[in-house]
Amino acid sequence: MEYQIRTARITDIERLAALSGGQLGGALAGQIGATDLLRQLVFLPHATVLVAERRRELLGGAVLAIRPSVRAGGYVGTIDLLVVDPTSDPDAVAASLIEECVRSAANKGCASVEAPQPDDPADRARWERQEFTEQGTYLRRPVAPAGGRR
Repeated sequence: MEYQIRTARITDIERLAALSGGQLGGALAGQIGATDLLRQLVFLPHATVLVAERRRELLGGAVLAIRPSVRAGGYVGTIDLLVVDPTSDPDAVAASLIEECVRSAANKGCASVEAPQPDDPADRARWERQEFTEQGTYLRRPVAPAGGRR
């Protein structure tokens, strides 16, 4: 069955927060909740919240944040969250979400995209199949900004 990757809407946030489980909570304790943070990110120009869906069923989601980096020589996109429903096709859904994050980062002029290194070897292999390489505590993939050459 086909699925669609699209920008999240405010109506997707409750389902995305539920799918992410405890992945968003740690640093936010005592401040705002994970669901409220995701609601804010939907409206920020330097963040992209994506969802994968099939027949209105949420299969996964990703959050891409854009930040300036002197070290990288421009902007860097960071995939802060990547969650996939394990009952779907996790590899295909994750690959599509990652590729859409990379495309979005390129469109916003980023020099690279990075993600925290996962502990699970299967998750790490998934990122490596998407051309991410180890760079300290992060996995990184250089991107050519849209309309430019690298």
